[in-house]
Amino acid sequence: MANTSLTPKSDFLKIIQERGYIHQCSDFEALDKLALKQKIVCYVGYDCTAQSLHVGSMLTIMMLFWLQHTGNKPLVLMGDGTTCVGDPSGKDESRKILSRTVIEQNKKSIKKVFAKLLTFGDGKTDALMVDNSEWLSTINYIDMLRNVGRHFSVNRMLTMDSVRTRLERDQELSFIEFNYMILQSFDFVELARRHGCNLQMGGSDQWGNIINGIDLGRRMGTGQLYALTCPLLTTSSGAKMGKTASGAVWLNLDMLSAYDYWQFWRNTEDKDVSRFLKLFTTLSLDEISKLESLQGEEINEAKKILATETTALLHGRKAAKDAVKTAQRTFDGGEFAEGLPSVAVGGLELKNGLGVLSAFVIAKLTRSNSESRRQLKGGGLKVNGVVVRDEKATLTPKDITNDGVIKLSLGKKRHVLLYPE
Repeated sequence: MANTSLTPKSDFLKIIQERGYIHQCSDFEALDKLALKQKIVCYVGYDCTAQSLHVGSMLTIMMLFWLQHTGNKPLVLMGDGTTCVGDPSGKDESRKILSRTVIEQNKKSIKKVFAKLLTFGDGKTDALMVDNSEWLSTINYIDMLRNVGRHFSVNRMLTMDSVRTRLERDQELSFIEFNYMILQSFDFVELARRHGCNLQMGGSDQWGNIINGIDLGRRMGTGQLYALTCPLLTTSSGAKMGKTASGAVWLNLDMLSAYDYWQFWRNTEDKDVSRFLKLFTTLSLDEISKLESLQGEEINEAKKILATETTALLHGRKAAKDAVKTAQRTFDGGEFAEGLPSVAVGGLELKNGLGVLSAFVIAKLTRSNSESRRQLKGGGLKVNGVVVRDEKATLTPKDITNDGVIKLSLGKKRHVLLYPE
C-alpha cells in the first residue's frame, strides 16, 4: 500500500485527500502523475442486489463526481453478471441467489441515481455506463479456467478478508462465492481492454479484490492498473452508515421520500457534521470551515445546511427547499405538512379499529409490533401529537383530523400521515 499522506499535485487527488475520501492507494505518486495529465479512466462497480442503492453508496458516487469534475473519465459498472454470484465481502452468510428477472429489474431501478450526479455522453470526460454481463454471461467456463483461473493461487485467495473472515467464524462459504474475486478481477481487465480503464475505486472491504485485478492485469498484459479505496463509514457512535432503526436509507425517491432523506442528514450526530459536509456535499472547504466553528445549539444550523445540500444533490434544489419548509411547518409551527410521507389504510380497518402498534408498523416507523411496544413504553409513540400510553389503543375514524389524516410520530423527528382510502 502506497503512502497516501503525501501532498498531491493533481486536482483530483488533492480534492479527495482534503475532503477525507482516501483510505488506501496502490501507487499514490504514479496515480497523481496520471491525474495531473487528466488521463484517469476509473470505474466503480455496483451489484444489483436491491431496487435501490443506499446512502452508503454515495461515498463512491461522490468520488466519481469529483473525478469527472477534475477532467477525468468515470465508468459506472452495473454488476448484472457478478450479482448472479454474490459478493461475500463483509458478509457472515451467503447472499440470496436472485433470479435473472429480479436482477434485471433491480438494475433498471438502480440506474436512475447516477444521471443526477454524473454527466453521461460521448465526450472525453463524459461518464459511461457498462454492464459486466456483456462479457461474463457469454464466457466459456473451460476458457475461464484456462485463461483466467490459472493466474490465481488458492493459497492466496484463502488469505483474503472476505474468505478468511467467513472461515474463521465457521460460516459456510459457497464455491460460487469463492469465485467472486476472480470475476471482479476479470472485470478490471476487460474494462482496461475495452475502455482504457486504469483505476478501480471502491470501499476498503474491496481492497483485496481490486489488488487481485491489478495483478491479473499484469499477468494478462494490460497497462498499469491502480487501486484507490475509501473508508467504510461509521458514525461517531459506531453505527454503520446508511442504516437506521427503520431500515436502509435508500437513494431512489420511490423508496424513500426527499423529506425522509433530508431528515436522515438533519439527524446527524454533532461530531459527524464537519466530516459529512466534506464527503457528501460540494460546499467549498472555506464554507465548511465556517460551519465547523458553530458551537452549542448553533450546530443545528450546520445540520440543516448538510441536509439541504445532500438532498439538493440527489433530488434537486426544489425538493430540498420543500423538505426544509415541511420540517419548519412540522417542528416549528406544529402543523400537518403536505410534504410528510403518507400511507393509505383501508377505511374498513379504521372503522373496525386499527391497533396503534400495527399502525406504526404499517407506516414503516417500526419494524414489528414488539418494537412498537418498546417505543410506546418509552413514550416514543404519538398520535396527532399526543403520547400513546395504552398498547391496546386503536385508531378509528374519530382520530382523523380536519386535514383528513392521522399523524403518527416516532420520537420528535419522524412522522408519517395515515389517510383512509
